[in-house]
Amino acid sequence: MATQKLYAGVKLRELRGRLRLTQKAFAQKLDVSLPYLNQMENNNRPISAGVVLALAQEFGLDVTELTSGDSERIVTDMREALADPVFTAPPPLADLRLAASNAPGLARAFLDLHRAYRQSHERLASLDEALGRNETSLAPSAWEEVRDFFHYCDNYIDAIDRAAERYATLKGPDIPIETTALATLESLGIDLDISNNADIRRFDATAKRLALSGRASGPTRRFQLLHQVALLTQNDLLEATLDLAQFQSPEARGIAKIGLANYFAGAALMPYTAFLDAADRERHDLERLADLFDSSIEQVAHRLSTLQRPGAKGVPFFFVRVDQAGTVTKRHSATRFQFARFGGACPLWNVHQAFEMPGRFLRQLAETPDGVRYVCLARDVSKSGGAFGAPVRRYAICLGCEIGHADKLVYADGLDLRGRFEPIGISCRICERPDCHQRSVPPLEKRLTVNPDRRGVLPYGIAPDTP
Repeated sequence: MATQKLYAGVKLRELRGRLRLTQKAFAQKLDVSLPYLNQMENNNRPISAGVVLALAQEFGLDVTELTSGDSERIVTDMREALADPVFTAPPPLADLRLAASNAPGLARAFLDLHRAYRQSHERLASLDEALGRNETSLAPSAWEEVRDFFHYCDNYIDAIDRAAERYATLKGPDIPIETTALATLESLGIDLDISNNADIRRFDATAKRLALSGRASGPTRRFQLLHQVALLTQNDLLEATLDLAQFQSPEARGIAKIGLANYFAGAALMPYTAFLDAADRERHDLERLADLFDSSIEQVAHRLSTLQRPGAKGVPFFFVRVDQAGTVTKRHSATRFQFARFGGACPLWNVHQAFEMPGRFLRQLAETPDGVRYVCLARDVSKSGGAFGAPVRRYAICLGCEIGHADKLVYADGLDLRGRFEPIGISCRICERPDCHQRSVPPLEKRLTVNPDRRGVLPYGIAPDTP
C-alpha cells in the first residue's frame, strides 16, 4: 500500500507565525531552500520526512499535530453538506481535500452558508413556526455554533484544563476535590444547601446561597458544585476564552460559557496528569476509573476524549451520546472518526443496541468507509428523576479508538482483531457502500439502477463506478 503524502501547509504557516520567523529564517532552521518551503506552505509539495524530523528536533513539535488538524473534519463536513439534494453535481473528493488544506477559511464559510440555507429552508417548511418568530436572521443557531467550536478545538481547551488541574491540587494532592470546593464556597461566604428542589443546581448571588438537588447522584452533585466554582473563581479566564472564540450572538456566548464551566468541572474532578496515568494503568477500564475519581461512567468516557494536551497526549478517543430516537446529543472526536452533522447516526453502530441490553458494555469492531478500523464500546446510561413517577432520561454512550490502540484497552481483550469488522458509516447520503441492508436513502454521488422485475433488500441498485 502506498504511503499517503503529508500536505500540511496551513499548519506549517501557523507554526512559523507563532515562532515569529520569516520564511527565510524558517527555511534555514529546517535546512531547506526558500522556494521549497514556499511550495510546502502552499501545499504544492508534501512535507518531507526530513522536514518532519527537523520540526521535531529543532522546535520540539509533536509531529502528530501535522496530521491532526481540521482538514479531514472539514472534508467530511463538506461532503455531508454537499449531499444536500440542492447540489446536483458535487465536486470530486480530491477537490474538497484541496479546499480544506489550502483554503480552510473558505471551506468553513461554505459550511456556514449551507447551514444558513438549511435553517432558512426548515423555517419555511414550518410556516406556523416561522410566522410566530420575530428572529429572521440566517446566523447559525447558537447551539450549533458552540458545538462546532468544541468540535474544531478537539474538545481540549488548554488554559482551562491547566487551571482546573492547579485547582484540584490547591490544598494538596491527597485532598478530595469536594473538600477544596467547599472551602472555596466558605471563603466566599456562600452557603450550600442540599435539598429536594426541582433544579439540579441553583445559585442566588444576592443571598449568597448555592442549592444542589439531593435527588441527583453524588457524581452529578460534585460536578455541579465545581461548575459553580468555575463561574465564581475562573470568570476572567472563561471570558477571555470566549473573547478569542468570537461567537456571533450573545446566546452562543452564554451557551459556550456553560460549556467551558462544565469543562473546568470535569477537568477538576479528573485532573489531567493523574487521570492520564490512571487511565493508562487501568487500561481505560471505565468502571475502575469511575471508582478512583468518584465520577460517573459517562463523565469518565467524556474526559477520556479530551486527553489531547500537546506533548502529553492520551489515546485519541471519540465519544458520543445519543437518545432513544438516535439523535446525537453530545459528540467529541480526537480521532479521524466523524459524526453526522445532520440527522441520526448509522444504525449499524452498536451504540443503538445499548438500549436493548441495559447495564452491559457492548463491544464492536467497526470499519468506516475510509477504511479506518475502530474498537467501539457502548453502554446505556439512565438519569433518574429522583422520585416515583418522575421521568427517567435515557441515553446511550459510545467510546472508541482506532484499532492500533487496542492493546491499551481492557475491552479489546479476547476480541479477534483480524476477524470481521462491522461496516458502519456516517450518513447514508455520503456512504457509498452498495450492499448495506440498513440504507435509508441512496448515496448522492452514485448512479442508481432500477429494475421493476427484481427486488432485493433495497428497491434499487447502486451502479458501480465507471472508469
